[in-house]
Amino acid sequence: MQWIGYVGLSALALCWIPQSIDTVKRGTCVVNRWFLILSSFGSFCLAIYAVSLGDAVFTILNTLTTAGALINMYFALFPRPQT
Repeated sequence: MQWIGYVGLSALALCWIPQSIDTVKRGTCVVNRWFLILSSFGSFCLAIYAVSLGDAVFTILNTLTTAGALINMYFALFPRPQT
């Protein structure tokens, strides 16, 4: 049944990729800042918890979702000047 965890990991981690690519290309993020803050914080806390449990699936998942949320939050807080 662990494979189901990896399928879920892939789906959740992959959902941040198109958003992050679009954000980096545009230099700004239109996603709600509170969503990004809560998503980053929640994923980070869950990553720490997963490490303490020794659960690779949830460690990878929450590390990747934290990174995706932080990339988007950076561009939401510090948008690149439009030329």
